[in-house]
Amino acid sequence: MKIKFCGANRQVTGSAHLLEANGKNILVDCGMFQGSNFNEGRNHDDFPFVPKEIDVVLVTHAHLDHIGRIPKLIRDGFSGDIFMTKATCAFATLIWEDAFRIMEYNNRKFQVPILYSEADIETAKARCKGVNYNDNVDLGDGISAIFKDMGHIYGSSFIEITDGKKKIAFSGDVGNDDVPILKDTQNLSNVDVVVCESTYGDRIHEPVEEGYAELLKMIQEGVKRGGAIMIPAFSLERTQQILFQLHKMSEHDHTLPKVPIYLDSPLAIKATKVYKLFPEYYDEEAMREYQTEGDFLQFPNLKITHTRDESKRINSKKGAKIIIAGAGMMNGGRILHHAVRYLDDPNSTLIFVGYQAHGTLGRKLYEGAENVKVMGKYMEVRATIKAIGSLSAHGDQKKLMEWINSGEKKPEKVYLVHGEEHSATELSHRLRDKYDLKVFIPEYEEEVEIG
Repeated sequence: MKIKFCGANRQVTGSAHLLEANGKNILVDCGMFQGSNFNEGRNHDDFPFVPKEIDVVLVTHAHLDHIGRIPKLIRDGFSGDIFMTKATCAFATLIWEDAFRIMEYNNRKFQVPILYSEADIETAKARCKGVNYNDNVDLGDGISAIFKDMGHIYGSSFIEITDGKKKIAFSGDVGNDDVPILKDTQNLSNVDVVVCESTYGDRIHEPVEEGYAELLKMIQEGVKRGGAIMIPAFSLERTQQILFQLHKMSEHDHTLPKVPIYLDSPLAIKATKVYKLFPEYYDEEAMREYQTEGDFLQFPNLKITHTRDESKRINSKKGAKIIIAGAGMMNGGRILHHAVRYLDDPNSTLIFVGYQAHGTLGRKLYEGAENVKVMGKYMEVRATIKAIGSLSAHGDQKKLMEWINSGEKKPEKVYLVHGEEHSATELSHRLRDKYDLKVFIPEYEEEVEIG
């Protein structure tokens, strides 16, 4: 067996790992690179392999940086099946279609080339094969795969692949602990090699409960200032987690200020409907809510804005208001329109609840930039900028270490990907010191032999 690392090496986006086993080429994930622009230039580069020689694609979850280049893979010659959980199948369709609309807009507005066609998306959708957690998937030539619940986003998985001699686990993104709606992360089995993300490999999150208490406090303070409270949130999972908690604050705890809350993300609106299709994925708390209250992602103050005109009308509502909009790293989507209107308002608030990749507008604001360029306009940042780390869908250093060590035996080797260099290096040191593991941080296009 051999692994070639084809993306997300010493950076957080563009995940893609090529496994060669028994003469079969298996690609695990095929995500977009993301940075200052939605459709980064690297996405248009040739793949570091021949797409028509890929036999099968396995997908860990539906975030764009893990599935965003699959239609391009098809455009460039891939003709095999794509395996993922059933919920991921439903999300993938939404993600690809939404990405195409954004690319079309950027092409019209800024002449940025489009990565793939609608026909490529339709082909990708037709190739998707939905699987259940913990079912054995026969890939042929003596190779099989099992998808296990990672607790990162709805339908997310880590994938264990074996050729009968060696077993390799690909983490995708490791979920945080105590995440609303989702079940806990499953443990590894008897694996020889682990390819693991390292996004938060250099830090420890505060407890999730403290994070939501902090969110409530930030909202209350923002309401007192009387301005807009902007929450850029990833359309899959982060938005639904925020809605779940706001529902509890509003209907159960009665602590949420009575101000209008706008869900201003067409993708998040569509994704939220998928949650109702697979209630078997709910954790115990979400299942109780589902059985007693039905739709726990809806409550009186929440207003859904489907169209651009409805989104624009948010501006006419004076005073305090909460706006939840994509994209989570502020590198596209409706959040940019709200940023143009409210970033220079000292009464307004911007709250980050997820990871901000290097080069994105979100990262610049998170790091304290006083002047930024948004949609071609230079702006002074006068709004209050806040961030809550514990609400991340990614596990922290402690969770990553525990998961890597959760198997029936100690893995022979660990390869850290999907993390900036400092995060990956810190995690590698901790793994070596605590568990005496052999840990490597591969370079882009590096190839390694496995047994």
